[in-house]
This record gives sequence, structure tokens and C-alpha cells, in this order.
Amino acid sequence: MTSHKQKLDDNLRSPLLLPVETNTGEEHVQPPLEMLSVDQMLTKYCGEFGFWQFKHFVLTCMAWALDAIHTMVMIFADREPAWTCQPGSSCKGSEKSVCELQPGSWQWDDSEGWSTMAEWGLVCGQKYKVGLVQALFFCGSMIGCGLFGHLSDSKLGRKRSLMIVCIMSITFSLLTSISPTYWTYVLLRLLTGFSTGGIGVCAFVLATEPIGPTKRGTAGMSTFYFFSIGLALVSAIAYMFQSWRFLYVASSIPSIIFLVFMLPFISESPRWYLVRGKTDEAMKIMHNIAKSNGKHLPKNVYLVLDKEPNSSCGGVKSRTKESVTGSVIDVIKSPITRSRLFILMGINFTTSVVYYGLNINATNLKTNIYLGVLLNSAAEMPAYLLTAILIDTFGRKPLGVGTQWFSAMFCLVGSLIGSQGKWKVVRMLCGVLGIFGMAGTYNLLYVYAMELFPTVVRNTAIGCARQVGQIGAVLVPFVVVMNGGHSFMVFGACGIVGGFLIFFLPETLNKPLYDTMNGMDRG
Repeated sequence: MTSHKQKLDDNLRSPLLLPVETNTGEEHVQPPLEMLSVDQMLTKYCGEFGFWQFKHFVLTCMAWALDAIHTMVMIFADREPAWTCQPGSSCKGSEKSVCELQPGSWQWDDSEGWSTMAEWGLVCGQKYKVGLVQALFFCGSMIGCGLFGHLSDSKLGRKRSLMIVCIMSITFSLLTSISPTYWTYVLLRLLTGFSTGGIGVCAFVLATEPIGPTKRGTAGMSTFYFFSIGLALVSAIAYMFQSWRFLYVASSIPSIIFLVFMLPFISESPRWYLVRGKTDEAMKIMHNIAKSNGKHLPKNVYLVLDKEPNSSCGGVKSRTKESVTGSVIDVIKSPITRSRLFILMGINFTTSVVYYGLNINATNLKTNIYLGVLLNSAAEMPAYLLTAILIDTFGRKPLGVGTQWFSAMFCLVGSLIGSQGKWKVVRMLCGVLGIFGMAGTYNLLYVYAMELFPTVVRNTAIGCARQVGQIGAVLVPFVVVMNGGHSFMVFGACGIVGGFLIFFLPETLNKPLYDTMNGMDRG
């Protein structure tokens, strides 16, 4: 009986145990780990430019409009108002400058508070002070773009840097509106430039880094639409608020709207998280991108830096805790990035002189200043569209040369045209066409610069290049006060030189976006 029972138990147990052992080996087979870079993951699983990227891109690029507003508000705040002769004075019917007239024989058409030039008497021998305040604004911008470019690559990240510069811009702009003296005004404009300098660098990189490689060029070329929107917006604001004090208050409102209603919905860059060793945060963003785009990101897929091998073995934990950093010293040490940086600095210098020069020069064309600035912003729109269409067909290099030389040609033509009668309208049109060409170059440079440097030093390199560009912008107010023909001649020469410099850069069309210096060296 006992023997029979034991035999029965063995027969019952055996069939139950064998399937368990067999199924255990089959059910616990895990798919191999797939290590991908950000570009590879976007292309294969998440989508290169879906709903998530579109929403993030639009919200982030709205910061470019703030950059334009805080920069170009000087055109209207520091303008020279129209003036008329006092009734019964000897200047009646005179076409002389106010500097050649007797004091008290003329008056400003509008209230003295409508312009800093009128309020503080910045005419004749004091006119250099107008150029000084504009130049110091760009000095502040030069320092700010370099500093915040470094901070956004290192400790702060792209999003927090953007938040800080927006808060600073709002604060300094509001304080500018209550400036009691000229020198207080100068200091506050310097500080506004310091904060504004970081807006463009942080916004551009933050907007384009989550976009896939084949869509990045076209998207990057679209960022400057928002700068043009800001340029048109500041013209409309200035038309409604013609007093320079009210103008500075009104120009701060778009920044407040962006800070409160848009910035909270913007995400940090997954590339920045990755190079800072925060792979979990980067993976969360990649999962959100895939989900919003209607895609699926498998659980066995992980992000790695491009310097790491694409391997399916080994632990993930050891791969995701490394923080990779870089600085301008690393850029200069590498022969590849050093030459690129110095050439890019030269191109940014010439481009800034022409772009900002033609915009600020609207005050000297003796035409309607509001219409002039509006036409300049309108001319930029088709330039961005055309370059966005052509960038992936002709590549960055030929397009950069073509846009620079197109602008230079019309600037040189403008230098040969007079400023009297109907000719001043023709010169204005030459300036508008010059803006058309240089706006395309200015936009292209950001896409080009982004692809020339790896993630760990991308904002740092772009910030350094933009710093040198701001040096060119610093000189612009002093070029603008020259004779109109001479100003156009300088702009034309800068366009020609900038076009030649682009010949020394490599083509980056359809090349990968590297994360580390080692990855770029191997690439």
C-alpha cells in the first residue's frame, strides 16, 4: 500500500515539475539591451519631429521674439523726433540741421518725453551719447551670451538659464522706464543687454536638440521667424506707446507672458541630462516624446553617449552615471573645434555688423521709421522660408556664401545712391534687400554652429561666437552715425568678407549631431 502510494505521488509530481522547469527557461528570456544615441532613438522609436517636438519648438522659440523686442526697442526709444521752427523765427523754411540754428528758434514736434534724445538733449555735440548707450547694450549682450552659454552647458541647464535671463530682462526693462538720468539709463541698458544676450543661445539649442537629424536643419532655420515677429511687434508697440518710458514698460509685457504661461510647459533637453549623467531623466523625456508622437519606446532600449559602443551586453547602471563636461578650453585644445570656432567668430562679427547695422540705420533713411522697421521684419520672413527650403538641398556652405554675397551686393549698390528725393526710397529698398540676404545668413549660422560642435560644448561655442558677433554690434552705432553712403559701403565689405570665411568650414549636411569631443574626433 505504501509502495503504491509513493509510486502514485512520483507519477503525479513528475508531470507538474517538468513543465515548470521547461517554461522557466522560455518565459524569462529577456530581449538584449539596445544602446542608442539620442539621434538613433529619435529616428528609430520616438519620431524625429512629431507633435511633442512641434509644441516644444513653438513654445521655446517664442523667446526669440523677446530677444528682438528688448534689442530693437532702442530704435524707437533713442530716435530723433521731428522738429519745427518757432513761429516768427529766422529758421522758417530752412533745411539746416538743428545744430546750425539759433537756440530757441526751433522746437520738437512732440513732447520732450517721447524720446531719450529729446528729453536729455542728445543732439549735436551730445549725439555720441546715443551711440554710446546702444554700444554698451551690445557690450552687455556680449558678456551675457558667453556666460549663460557656459552655464547652460554646465550647472544650470538650458531651461533654467532661459528662465533666469527672462526674469532679469523683465526687471531691468521695467527699471529702465523710471531712469532719472542719462547715466542711470546707460547702466540699465547695459544690464538689459547682459540678460538679453543669453536668450537666443539658450532658446535655440533647447528648441532644436530634441529634434531628429533629418528635420533639425529645417526646424533650426525656422527659429528666426519668431525674431522677425518680435521685430514687427516692437514696431507696433512703439506706434501705440510713443513715450519712451511707457514703451519700456509695454515691451516687458511679452516677457512676463512667456515666463508665466509658456516656460512651465517647456522641457529640459534630454541631451543635457545625458551628458550630465542623469540618464533616468533623459529616458523619461524620450518616453514622453514617443508617447506624444503615437510611438512606442521598448523597455530594453537605453540612451548612451555617442562615445560609448552600441552594445547589447553589460550593465546599464555603469553606463548611465557618468557626467561628461566641457569648456571653451576643450574647444580650443582640439584642432578640429578650434579652427571651426575662430572662423565662426569672424563670420558672426561680419554678419552682426550688417544685420544690426541695417536695422538701426532705419533712423537715418529719412523715411517713416515705423514703416521702415516693419518692412525689415517683413523682408526677413521670405528669407527664412527660402533658406529653410534650400538648406537640405544645397547644404549649409553654399547657402551661407550665397546669402552673404547677395546682401553685400545690394549694400554696395545702396552706397552709390543718394539720399534726396526719390533716391532715398531706392536706398531704403536696398537696405531691405540687404536685410533679406543677411537674415538668411544669421539664421543659417545657428544651425551650422549647432552641427559643428558636440553637446558638451555646444552652447559654450555658440556663446563665444555670438560674443564676437556682439563686438561687431557694439561698433554698429558708430558706423550708423557716418554718412549714409559710407555706412552702406562698410556693410557691403563685411558681407563679402563673411562669405569668403564660410569657404573654410566643413559641410555638415546629413552629418550626425555628436554628444562628446571623443565622439566627434572618431566621427
